[in-house]
Amino acid sequence: MSIESRERSASPHRVSTWLYLHPRSRLAILLSAPLTWLVVAYLGSLATMIFSAFWSVDSFTGNVIHKLTLENFHILLTQSVYRDIALRSLGVAIFVTVVDALIAIPIAFFMAKVLAPGLRNFAVVIIILPLWASYLVKAYAWRTMFSDSGVLAWFFGRFHISTPGYGLFATAITLCYLWLPYMILPIYAGLERLPDSLLEASSDLGASAGKTFRSIIVPMIYPSIIAGSLFTFSLTLGDYIVVKIVGGKSQLMANVVYDNVGTAGNLPFAAAAALFPIIVILGYLTFVRKSGALENF
Repeated sequence: MSIESRERSASPHRVSTWLYLHPRSRLAILLSAPLTWLVVAYLGSLATMIFSAFWSVDSFTGNVIHKLTLENFHILLTQSVYRDIALRSLGVAIFVTVVDALIAIPIAFFMAKVLAPGLRNFAVVIIILPLWASYLVKAYAWRTMFSDSGVLAWFFGRFHISTPGYGLFATAITLCYLWLPYMILPIYAGLERLPDSLLEASSDLGASAGKTFRSIIVPMIYPSIIAGSLFTFSLTLGDYIVVKIVGGKSQLMANVVYDNVGTAGNLPFAAAAALFPIIVILGYLTFVRKSGALENF
């Protein structure tokens, strides 16, 4: 074998040896492709949206004026209709998060501590099962139930009470149903790691069920509740389809973004409106991080 052939055959071996001796460089090479895609596709598009929020649209021609202005933000901050929509969106997100947490905690506790170990995996499948169905199918199913001829109208009619119908209440209830599995599963994971000995010791020391729940269970699953709330809160802020289906005349901030992208064709204003849920979620993430709720999750 010639010297050149031996050098060519030894080159891959030298490269593999160098990569083995430099694990950080090996990790950097492995992550370079996905990180490049993340920066270009996600962060790049996000930066473009933020930058375009400072543009405007000519009221006569409908063309985008590529000149920096604060007009879109001035409209969002000064016109009361957009302040009401922002507060309504925030209120619905908080309502959905709180209701899902109140429903998820007893369900998750039953799954983790009461149900037989052999049935827990089956229960998890039952919780995940609604996620396999189409989002639109579930939303339209709730539309049928909230209609004047739906199940809720029949139920309330037996007590001579008018059905809630379409509107903000229907939107909130539908969103509670859609995002409930995202709250149950993190809480179930947290409760599954909770030692039964802590509950037994609390009972042996004479603590009531309520005291045990407040002093032991809630502090232990608090990070799990926060993790679930990140899903329900952010998904609610960004949802616009449910409002279109069951919301009636109600409107949330995500619908302002959708309407200005499609109907109005005002992309800069839509980009400015889209900053509201981004800022709110970033603020919530900052609060969660400073509270230390996710350190041990």
